[in-house]
Amino acid sequence: MKDFKKYYTLNASPEEVYAALTQPATIQLWSGTVAIMSTEPNSEFSLWEGSIEGKNLEFEKDKKIVQEWYFGEQEEASIVTFKLFADKNKTSVELRHTNIPDEDYNDIIAGWNEVYMGSLIEFYEE
Repeated sequence: MKDFKKYYTLNASPEEVYAALTQPATIQLWSGTVAIMSTEPNSEFSLWEGSIEGKNLEFEKDKKIVQEWYFGEQEEASIVTFKLFADKNKTSVELRHTNIPDEDYNDIIAGWNEVYMGSLIEFYEE
């Protein structure tokens, strides 16, 4: 199992970024696909037509999101944590993803950089 941690800067407020990560209609705007998402702890979510699925564990409005991402019958939970920090007129997002299966690591990192966070960064650049 491997862990990944990276900071991303978005041209939006923490409130806007939080909404973009938690509100289905906003997720659909930047991802281009229908999203199933809720801010209720222990609710299931699904993004990119089921390519990403898991359970929402914890929310701190405009500051923090903690999710469990599913990877088959993995014993240890794969946890994704987003922490949002105001940085002048932007937001610094600390992304931490733990317990990534070794065989999926490179694809997951490429997905974070190019698809997930990449699409979100592009959305706020326009």
